[in-house]
Amino acid sequence: MEHWLYTFNILGHSLTVNLDTIFTMWFAMICLIIFAFVATRNLSVVPSPLQAFCEKLMGFFQGTMDTMMPSENRQHIPLVASLFLFILFANLMGQLPLRIIHLKEGELASPTNDINMTAAMAVVVLVYYVAAGIKKKGVKFFLHDFSFVSIVMALVELLEMVTRPLSLAIRLFANVFAGEILVSIALAASAYFAPLPVMLFEILVAFIQATVFMMLTIAYVSSAAGEEH
Repeated sequence: MEHWLYTFNILGHSLTVNLDTIFTMWFAMICLIIFAFVATRNLSVVPSPLQAFCEKLMGFFQGTMDTMMPSENRQHIPLVASLFLFILFANLMGQLPLRIIHLKEGELASPTNDINMTAAMAVVVLVYYVAAGIKKKGVKFFLHDFSFVSIVMALVELLEMVTRPLSLAIRLFANVFAGEILVSIALAASAYFAPLPVMLFEILVAFIQATVFMMLTIAYVSSAAGEEH
């Protein structure tokens, strides 16, 4: 799948961006912001159906955090919830009929089928859990002491910090991209019946991939900022 590329110059250097990814990314964010605005208006002790659904949803995030990171986890819920909801909505966008909107180049698909998008989210997770670890443990987050073993372990940990966001980015990108290719193949084979089971399967995959990304994020934050035993 080709992207709608746009190149512009900054201080004499060329920078190319994928406009289709930017448009779908902002569309997903705007939809989530509107949903959050509507859901948090007129809150009451007797919840409306929407408020009850949102309370159940936040209870799911809280319960997951309590299971994987028992102490001091409430401060991390905004990141975890935002990542899950954005990735889920972005993944599901690939099943919407956005391809009927014809662009000059590329097509409007899931923003998570772009490795640049998934890599950016992985870097956000990396920066967040490193900052949380430094805030919690200080210098000991990287180096407990100046012994040979500690220095070697610190180097191994630095290597792991590089591979963690790489694995997050590639896993999400590969699954979403492969799913959209399957849908395209099914559409080419039969425009009416063949794509339906693939699209239903991709809806399940969208939930699974959002959950996996969220669980790994919690695990990384827990290992960086959690209590040592």
